[in-house]
Amino acid sequence: MVRSVDDTIGLHNIRSMQTTSQRSIPKNQSSAYLDLYMINMEKQRLLKEDERLSMRKDTIRKRLEEIKLQMDNLQEVKTIVEATENVGSSEGTFTQKDGVKKDWKKMPLNY
Repeated sequence: MVRSVDDTIGLHNIRSMQTTSQRSIPKNQSSAYLDLYMINMEKQRLLKEDERLSMRKDTIRKRLEEIKLQMDNLQEVKTIVEATENVGSSEGTFTQKDGVKKDWKKMPLNY
């Protein structure tokens, strides 16, 4: 399977000091409250992002369903048109209201 640009690993996959929860200065007992706050804020941010992504996924699915319905309708119209063309009159003739077939008038155009 061929990988696209979206499938490649990029900067969003690199773990940083924040994502690994590493510090250059050793932790103190008093920094536990700050750590809890920072982790809670990251959790809230990720939950909001997850909600936005699920909403976006729902809209994409709805649009895909609409496109599928449109394609099905157009396919039905195409088959109907092809069926009527095969059954219809020969090329160069048309039928009037009273059922009489007449040939088209043809004129050469010189450019």
